[in-house]
Amino acid sequence: MNSITNSKSDIEEISCILKKFNNDRDWEQFHDAKNLALSISIEASELNECFLWKNAEDADRNKIEEELADVFLCAIMLADKCNLNVRDICLKKIEKNAQKYPVEKAKGKTAKYDEL
Repeated sequence: MNSITNSKSDIEEISCILKKFNNDRDWEQFHDAKNLALSISIEASELNECFLWKNAEDADRNKIEEELADVFLCAIMLADKCNLNVRDICLKKIEKNAQKYPVEKAKGKTAKYDEL
């Protein structure tokens, strides 16, 4: 079984556990697409804060883990709310990026696709 297949089942398992967690607390009512999108941005900012004014290796690993988990959880909830399959949309985006950033042009470069 490859890692993409494993990830799909992992995401589905996390989504089910997360739904139960939220339903048990009656929080689903607060989780509309707009609020979930805003939450992703807010949690990503908290993740950025882990690295603020320090070298990456000096950042608190436990704090990074917590904030990254929050970003993932909000993203999984948003995907579910919008009836999007996380595996499918991620693979679609990777394919799109492969077209925009062909290896022969992009390898070892940080330039944006329209500057290659």
